[in-house]
Amino acid sequence: MAPRLLRPVGCGSAAVLGLLTVVVFVLVLIPAKDAVLPTRIKYGLVFDAGSTHTSLYIYRWPADKENDTGIVSQVEACPVAGPGISSYADDPAGAGAGLKPCLDRAMKIVPAEQQRETPTYLGATAGMRLLREENSTKAEQVLAEVSKAIGEYPMDFRGARILTGSEEGSFGWITVNYLLETLVKFSFAEKWEHPQDTEVLGALDLGGASTQITFQPGVPVEDRNTSVFFRLYGTNYSLYSHSYLCYGQNQALKMLLAALHQASSSAQISHPCYPQGYQETTTVAELYDSPCAFSGFYHILHFLNLTGGQSLSLVNATIRKICNSSWKQLQELFPTVSRTQIRDACTASSYTLTLLLQGYKFNITTWPNIHFIRQVANADVGWTLGYMLNLTNMIPSEPPTALTELPRSIWIAATVLLATMLILSFCLLTAMCCQRNSSGYDQL
Repeated sequence: MAPRLLRPVGCGSAAVLGLLTVVVFVLVLIPAKDAVLPTRIKYGLVFDAGSTHTSLYIYRWPADKENDTGIVSQVEACPVAGPGISSYADDPAGAGAGLKPCLDRAMKIVPAEQQRETPTYLGATAGMRLLREENSTKAEQVLAEVSKAIGEYPMDFRGARILTGSEEGSFGWITVNYLLETLVKFSFAEKWEHPQDTEVLGALDLGGASTQITFQPGVPVEDRNTSVFFRLYGTNYSLYSHSYLCYGQNQALKMLLAALHQASSSAQISHPCYPQGYQETTTVAELYDSPCAFSGFYHILHFLNLTGGQSLSLVNATIRKICNSSWKQLQELFPTVSRTQIRDACTASSYTLTLLLQGYKFNITTWPNIHFIRQVANADVGWTLGYMLNLTNMIPSEPPTALTELPRSIWIAATVLLATMLILSFCLLTAMCCQRNSSGYDQL
């Protein structure tokens, strides 16, 4: 018997298979588009070890950066229990132990695989500057203990040190101008750009032991101690920054008490902030831009509801009313406030106003230019964010990872056709096997 042939089936399947193969190749050759993987996020930790308290700030930024500087945002602020680390001069170990709850909190926020590369830094301000002048050995012991405590955690610890006054002031200036978008801004073209024709702002900071004034002057700064240079987002900035140690709120009030004590007795008090015949601060008062006042300037006047653009005459009248009120009247005015805040309301607000008017030389004409702020866009205004921004300049940038991809619809079509090709290939092979088997039986 002659063998039966299944050639029509095999040839037809082969033809369809060949056609599908051509179609798949055509789909794959369609121009692909570039795709970018999500940018990796980096983290940074900064301790603000102030004269009255310490806080840990947790920041993050995209690893690719903009013009060599990160676009940094605040993740969380963790207040450390207890007073500032300078208060632990006789118990250095206590200063380190107090930081651990906030470090534990940071370990829950920073991904475990990134912790060892997360830069961590502690900056101490005027409280520790005073302690160093009084007893440098005790100051070093405190810094050693906080360094030891931070070093126990799997972070890239960059050290604990005492900031200079100009560093504290200039980092605060960076924070203010970054948050108010005078350094970099996301444009309508959907990219980060340096704002054109935008005036940078001055910065006024009041802490417990010092006060800082920082701004961009219109003339070169001759005193190197008050001249600071930064490069941020591809732009150079030359600043004037002056810090006045002992003119923070707490130390100023202590100076006043010391002066009163010395005036009523022959006792001499030995302290860096209590020299004989101390003088009021004098500084460059003509700010070439509108200043932002934060930290103590904000908190003290906000307590009296005086940070909303009130006139200087109203501010004066309100403080005068507080200072002329009895203790009972003050308790009625502030029923939910602590006794300490009520006690210090008159002296703290009077000192703040005196510092602005007599120290920094603001007057009824320039007073409306001052903007009192605490936060901008959920970020605290202070020196730590400015420090983190400057630090990102020294951290290598990671360019975004690019991929080449086909449009989703093309991938779906190609996948369906490939699946069809596999099915037809299976059918073709089955037909060929059946044909071969059938031919063998017929020859028998």
